[in-house]
Amino acid sequence: MKDVLRVIAARQVGCVASWQLRRAGWSWHAIAHRTRGLRRLHDGVYLTGDAPVTRLQRWWAATLTAPGSVLGFASAGAAYEMRPWDGSFEVIVRQGSGGPRRQNRILICRTKHVHATTLDGLPITTPERTLADLWPTLGAKNQQRMLRNALRLRRLTIPSLAAHLDQASARQRPHTLTNQLNRHQHLQLHRCRSDAEAAAVVAIADARLELPDINVRIAGEEADLSWPDKRRIVEIDGGSFHQDKLEDARKTGAWRAAGWRVERVPADAVYDSPERLIRAARPGS
Repeated sequence: MKDVLRVIAARQVGCVASWQLRRAGWSWHAIAHRTRGLRRLHDGVYLTGDAPVTRLQRWWAATLTAPGSVLGFASAGAAYEMRPWDGSFEVIVRQGSGGPRRQNRILICRTKHVHATTLDGLPITTPERTLADLWPTLGAKNQQRMLRNALRLRRLTIPSLAAHLDQASARQRPHTLTNQLNRHQHLQLHRCRSDAEAAAVVAIADARLELPDINVRIAGEEADLSWPDKRRIVEIDGGSFHQDKLEDARKTGAWRAAGWRVERVPADAVYDSPERLIRAARPGS
């Protein structure tokens, strides 16, 4: 019996639910006995081991509170790395009707159509459904950042998002989201290594300038944005990808020695002063 518990828990980062053990043929008495020394995360949901509880384990535990539960809304957005969520509770979705209901550290939402998938085994709403659910709850800047992250991290594509919205009800098809489909359709944001790079590509497209190559190697070094016919490179400085100023200077020297013009734009300026980026990317500037 104990081996069954361990096998189930091993598939779920150490979490196991009483209803799973019942389905495996255990009696309630056996479940109570075998789970006595485990940590209880929710009613009927237990965690093996003694290490501190991780966020991933809390996501799993939330989905195990009842069969058919999947991670959704803010929690799903965080799991997909599309949108940060540091709330004190996790959000799950179950099939059915009725308004949201809090149950300890879980917010339970019900819907007629769950649109579920798995993320490394974790039951979760699809990236397309997650983005559409979160979209109306955010301001314009955070909406754009979430969409860029979803595309950059390859959680979804514009065609997959369009297909989801085509099948969604009017309430689950925000017009401000559908308006973004054409805007992002031809942008290769999946090649970007940071949101600042992705935001720069969108800004350049909005300015109707020639789109750059993204993160290709030039003179042996990877350049953020480049225009081969103009022999122009724009580097977006800031964040974890540009910590070493000496390394940045070395790369700039290599490109200039190869006959390329190099402009550097701080990541903050991409968001706060996009005209600086546009000047750097504009032909003849």
